[in-house]
Amino acid sequence: MNILTSLYRFSTLRISWFLLALVTFIFELCALYFQHGLNLAPCVMCIYERVAMIGLTAAGLIGMIAPRFLLVRLAGFGLWGYSSYHGAVLSWQHVAYQFDPSPFHQCPLFVTFPDWLPLNQWLPSVFEATGDCSKVVWQFMGLSMPQWLQIIFAVSIAVCAIFLLLQPLRFIKNK
Repeated sequence: MNILTSLYRFSTLRISWFLLALVTFIFELCALYFQHGLNLAPCVMCIYERVAMIGLTAAGLIGMIAPRFLLVRLAGFGLWGYSSYHGAVLSWQHVAYQFDPSPFHQCPLFVTFPDWLPLNQWLPSVFEATGDCSKVVWQFMGLSMPQWLQIIFAVSIAVCAIFLLLQPLRFIKNK
């Protein structure tokens, strides 16, 4: 059995989707610890990046429903790719706010969610932004939090793409 077949089979197991949901949920818990435990005020971009990470958790939960069914996996991959892409774009913008500050290039003052999903009103302790996007308030190994998110979302895009590209193996191996 080669590695590609093994990876394809792994994508059809509930444990793979559980791991996606678990890892991204742990990242969410870290964000909440930074906010409430270390008193680091999240900015607008932080909140949007948090929502992208929640999208990854939701993708894992969708994939867990019935991972052996291709349509369920494709729905999970779709949300996984969409959330990863938007999370990467948001984190790149956030890094630009931090390291290339300009009066003409600033993040919004308030988060804006759709009228049908006002997360900042339903759960302000999690989704209300009170910080400044251009401030670097935390670093680890010389990288700011949005720089770490760039890495996390880039890896997420790569892993999603690999698993998605392996899905045709289902049809090839049956011939």
